[in-house]
Amino acid sequence: MFVWTIFCIYAAVMSLIGLILYGADKARAKRGAWRIPEKVLLGVSFFGGAVGGLLGMIFFRHKTRHWYFWAVNFVGLLWQIAVLCIPLYGLL
Repeated sequence: MFVWTIFCIYAAVMSLIGLILYGADKARAKRGAWRIPEKVLLGVSFFGGAVGGLLGMIFFRHKTRHWYFWAVNFVGLLWQIAVLCIPLYGLL
């Protein structure tokens, strides 16, 4: 149960970071300023922040035309949900 709690905290923090990064990148795009690299946005989304990444895409209407952003966020979301479901099946 302890590992599950740690992962939930980790995913929540990563999602918040992802949401902030998507918002910051959108604001920078509007100003024509230096942008956050796509690999950073995708990495944060895949490695724990899929919920924040998806919310950032929808809320800020950012990177929604890029199919690979949708794909990485959904694959990340699937593995994160799988990790959360592991304790339900007694594997941890």
